[in-house]
Amino acid sequence: MKIATWNVNSIRTRLEQVVDWLKQNPVDVLCLQETKVVDHDFPRSPFESLGYHLYISGQKAYNGVALISQQPLTDVTTGFTPILPDIEPIWDEQKRVITGVIDGVRIVNLYVPNGSAIASEKYEYKLRWLTVLREYLRSLLLLQPAICICGDFNIALEDKDIHEKVKAENHIMASPAERQALQDVLELGFADAFRKFTTEGGHFSWWDYRAASFRRNQGWRIDHHYLTPVLYAQAKSCTIDISPRKLTQPSDHTPVIVEI
Repeated sequence: MKIATWNVNSIRTRLEQVVDWLKQNPVDVLCLQETKVVDHDFPRSPFESLGYHLYISGQKAYNGVALISQQPLTDVTTGFTPILPDIEPIWDEQKRVITGVIDGVRIVNLYVPNGSAIASEKYEYKLRWLTVLREYLRSLLLLQPAICICGDFNIALEDKDIHEKVKAENHIMASPAERQALQDVLELGFADAFRKFTTEGGHFSWWDYRAASFRRNQGWRIDHHYLTPVLYAQAKSCTIDISPRKLTQPSDHTPVIVEI
């Protein structure tokens, strides 16, 4: 089974690129983030014509997640509330969570808040959101031992996940509090699929549009697949495909693919 994650930074803007990539890379499940479109306006037909099934949770202009799968998924839910019915409604106002099951594997597709700037309201929201995510995943683990959580985490866990010209300490997406919040999530029993196969730095999934960052390979690895032990043991590869980032008007992120 191949599962890909890709922050497309507007599915309507990047539609042709995503469809072409899927034709060339017919993964079992494609997890999209930042679709930036309400469900009614999501461009379904190009994917359905390829035989894919779509499960979407979007909003106008911001956020939005989707699962695009070759086989129908089961137990599909969106947001935290189906698992944590007593949480405050604020945590599901932004469309950032969608999950479904395929062949006994639960996929949790996430778009973690960016946080904007350290000590800002958005930063505090991000840290609290990650705390809610931990409780959400803790509950899911009671039901399902085989879980892949993937998506745009907006956090680089280690300095080697960031190009060398960034001073990581107290930088948004790399601050100690953000890293600890994500580490608290992973301590539930998740491991980084990419690091099973590649230990060195210099491998990135996001490059700023500015300052020729992609050409200079001044990027960040913030798009991840984290696996529970049963899936981590079965993982065959985890790769970053930089080819879509070379296209005209690409997303600033590129796909990351895990094979189990």
